[in-house]
Amino acid sequence: MEQNVIEVVLNKPGFEYDIHSLVKAFYPECEVRVHTEGEGMPDSSSEGYPDLSLNITEEEIVLTLIHARGASSSFGAKKIVTGSGLDRSGVKNRLKQLIYVTLSEYTGKQLPWGTLTGIRPTKIPMMMLEDGKNRDEILSYMEDTYLVSREKSELALEIAQREKELLSTIHYQDGYSLYIGIPFCPTTCLYCSFTSFPIVSWKKRVNEYLEALEKEIIFTAQICKDKVLDTVYIGGGTPTTLSAEELERLLSFLKKTLDFSQVKEFTVEAGRADSITADKLEVLMKYGVTRISVNPQTMKEETLRLIGRQHTVEQVKEAFHLAREKGFTNINMDLILGLPGENEEDVRNTIEEVKKLDPDSMTVHSLAIKRASRLNQWIGENGIDALKNTDETMKIAENGAREMGMVPYYLYRQKNMSGNFENVGYAREGKLGIYNILINEEVQTIVALGAGTVTKRVFGDGRIERCDNVKDVALYIEKIDEMIERKRKLLSDPLE
Repeated sequence: MEQNVIEVVLNKPGFEYDIHSLVKAFYPECEVRVHTEGEGMPDSSSEGYPDLSLNITEEEIVLTLIHARGASSSFGAKKIVTGSGLDRSGVKNRLKQLIYVTLSEYTGKQLPWGTLTGIRPTKIPMMMLEDGKNRDEILSYMEDTYLVSREKSELALEIAQREKELLSTIHYQDGYSLYIGIPFCPTTCLYCSFTSFPIVSWKKRVNEYLEALEKEIIFTAQICKDKVLDTVYIGGGTPTTLSAEELERLLSFLKKTLDFSQVKEFTVEAGRADSITADKLEVLMKYGVTRISVNPQTMKEETLRLIGRQHTVEQVKEAFHLAREKGFTNINMDLILGLPGENEEDVRNTIEEVKKLDPDSMTVHSLAIKRASRLNQWIGENGIDALKNTDETMKIAENGAREMGMVPYYLYRQKNMSGNFENVGYAREGKLGIYNILINEEVQTIVALGAGTVTKRVFGDGRIERCDNVKDVALYIEKIDEMIERKRKLLSDPLE
C-alpha cells in the first residue's frame, strides 16, 4: 500500500523537526517531508492532501495551504504577527500555534496535547510549580501557549504535583538509580522496537551475557561507592526469560556487590505470562524484589495471537494469582490501547478483567508506531485505520484505574502515538513506581547496564549527558570493557 505524502516548504531552516512532528500528528497516515527553499523542489503531495508553504520573517509568519495540483486552497493563507522582540522559543511557539490553528480548522481535528510534541509535557507544570506559580496560572499557560485541552492540562498538573512530593525524598546530588537490561524475550511482539532477541537463539550465551553484566556491576560499585542507591529496575526485553538459576546468579551478585541499604524500590519486569514460573517468583522474593509487572497488554485472545504473544488470557490470570500467592504486594499490569482491530468494547472488557485481578498499579500505553517494529509492515498491508485509540478508550482506562483506587502518577508521550494521546501510569498511594518518575523527569543520574541501554548523568546545573551501550548482544559481550570505559569518562568524579 503506497503511503500518502505531504510536502512542507520553509523559507529558512531551523524549525524542521517541530513542524514535522506537528503536521504528522494531524496526518499520521502520511509521510511528511519538510524542505528548505533552495534544497530542491519537492514533489507534489498525494491527492486529497495539502502542501504547506511557510514564510518566516522577523515580523510575521505566513502559512499557505496548497492543494496537490498547485492550486492554492480556498482556505487561503493565514498569518500571525510575531513582532521583532521574540527569541527563538517564542517564534517556535507562534509558528506551531499557526500550524495548529490552520490544520485544526482545515481537518476538523483537535489534538488533546495541542502544539506539544515533546515526550515530557509534565515538565512544564513541574517547572512552574517550582517557580511558585498557582494552579490557575499553570492551566492558563498550558492552554494559551500550547493550546492543550483543559482535561490534559489538569492531568499534567495533577501528576506534576504528585511527582514533586514523591521526588522530595530522592537523593538528587548524592544518589543514583540503576537500570539493568535483559534483552531477551520468548518472541518479539508486533509493535516492539526495544532491544530484544528471541531467547531460544541465545540460550547458550546467557552465561556470557551475565559475565559481562557482572563486570558492569563491579564497575558501578566502584564509581558510585560514595553515592546512595535509590532505586533498581531490571527491564528488557523480558528479564524472566532467564531461568530461575540465572536469575539467582544475577540477583545474588547484585546484592553482594552493591549497597542496597537505602534502596526505596526494587523492580523486576516479569512481563510475559509465558515466562513466569513459581521458582522464578521465589527467587525474586528471596532477593527482596518489591515490585513486579505482569503485563497482558490486552485481555482479548485474538489480539494476543495477532501481536505475537504466545500466552493466553488464562495464563495471564494464573501468573498474576501465582505472584500474589508468593507474597508480592506491588504488582503492575501494562495495557496498550489502539492495538490492531480493537475497539472500545474490547478495551472495556480488558479493563473489567484487570479489575477482577485487582493489581496495585496499571500502566496505560497508547500504541506507538515505531519504524523498527513489524507493526509498520502490518499497517502497510492493512491500513492505519485499523488502529483506533479515542477519547472514549482513554477515559474507559482512566475510570477503571480510579475505580481501583489508583491515581495518575507519571506520564510521557512518544512519536506517532495512536490518537496523539499519552502513556499514563496509575497506582494506589504507596505503590507509585519511583523509577518510572525518575527516568521521565530526568532529575537523577541513572546508570544503565546491559545491551542497548543508555546511561544518563544529571549534573548539578541540570545539564544531562548520555552514553549508550551497543544494542547487539554479541558485540556487547565482545566490547564490554569499551562500554565500561565510556561510562568511566561520563561518571568520573565529581558526580555533581
